[in-house]
Amino acid sequence: MAYTAENWPITAALLQFPGTDATGRHINDADASAWADVLQEVKDAGFSNADLTDSWVRPGDLNKARLAEFKQTADHVGVGTPVISAIRRSVIHAQDWADNLAYSHRTIDAAAELGCEVVSFGLHQAITAEQQKQLWFWTVEGYKDPAGDKEAWSNAVARLRELGEHAAEVGILLSLEMYEDTFLGTADSSVQLVQDIGLDNVGLNPDLGNLIRLHRPIEDWREMVAKTLPYSNYWHMKNYIRDEDVARDSYITMPAPMESGLINYREAFKVALSVGFQGILCTEHYGGDGLSVTASNQKYLRRQVLPKTENYALGQSQVAQGRQQPSGRTQPSGRTQPGHAQAEASQLAGV
Repeated sequence: MAYTAENWPITAALLQFPGTDATGRHINDADASAWADVLQEVKDAGFSNADLTDSWVRPGDLNKARLAEFKQTADHVGVGTPVISAIRRSVIHAQDWADNLAYSHRTIDAAAELGCEVVSFGLHQAITAEQQKQLWFWTVEGYKDPAGDKEAWSNAVARLRELGEHAAEVGILLSLEMYEDTFLGTADSSVQLVQDIGLDNVGLNPDLGNLIRLHRPIEDWREMVAKTLPYSNYWHMKNYIRDEDVARDSYITMPAPMESGLINYREAFKVALSVGFQGILCTEHYGGDGLSVTASNQKYLRRQVLPKTENYALGQSQVAQGRQQPSGRTQPSGRTQPGHAQAEASQLAGV
């Protein structure tokens, strides 16, 4: 059954909530009441579901008992957790790739325990010290993947494929978040990466807001939509006002509600339906009362963008959509993944 405006799953991003409390204690170690407080805020804002952004809680680092406690807390509040977004833990990081790969595997296992449908990963890395000084971190260039480096590309393909195979075993979609200056930083490169990985359950998270906010020339958002949506299985949605004076090499952006920014999501979603998109949506916003803006974005989607009935023409996606059936574990839970062994060996060798 095709989704409609009434039942399309939309999650709230948790970017506004810090990963540590006033005492410096990580939210993973907090009392369950601290989790409940955040989830209740999300519910009160009008959301039925949350994207567990790991800048807040890190499900992959919760032990089994605490993970069960987290699930019980979310169930008690009445907020679904169909997605985990694990960010800035690149599996091709020069030094930390092995730890990041192991963390990513733990996150997939945690997602399965929580009953998630999607885990979203990316190749972006930690914000630099210079970026942290800015009002908007994207106004200063950060980490860049080595463009044209065949070994780095092959490592990305192999390690993300390994994660995709693990996700398939437990019935989860893997979504790759687009982000500037990484191998997921352009439409063509992102599509090529998914094609090279070659798994039905691995697709794109076309977070085009990450790309249109840059203070430099950008790809046309319509072209990016046309290229990436056929390969997309989850969608971080946000928008930015953008002004350009090309003659003066001047580019200015600032966060905006979805209906007010550069991307016309009404138009973009028509394209999405035409290529078979039926993925979960996530509304995001940086700055100010971000949760309230994301709540307004949800209302905009349901009132103005999403189809009112299921009697619409739905195209054929190039990747799997919706909740998957587990393909079956080849090793017991808690196993050492093939990549884990490779990672451990590399660490011992000082790689």
